[in-house]
Amino acid sequence: MVTLRLFAAARQAAGTGRDQVAGATVGAVLDEAARRYGPGFPAVLAECRIWVNGEPATRETSVSEGDEVAVLPPVSGGA
Repeated sequence: MVTLRLFAAARQAAGTGRDQVAGATVGAVLDEAARRYGPGFPAVLAECRIWVNGEPATRETSVSEGDEVAVLPPVSGGA
């Protein structure tokens, strides 16, 4: 299992900010998350950046027990 961390709109779509999800790749983890959280989650996910252990990742990135996958939606703001 990896720790899935969800921020901002991804957290709202999932209804949680943290979960434990099984998967050998980022894509497998995100697919399982989409199954758990319903149709609103993939819509948000399409706009997000994904990081594994603090490094940018793709769906093909391998993950192992204890890794952290972070889902970061775009952030706007400023003055």
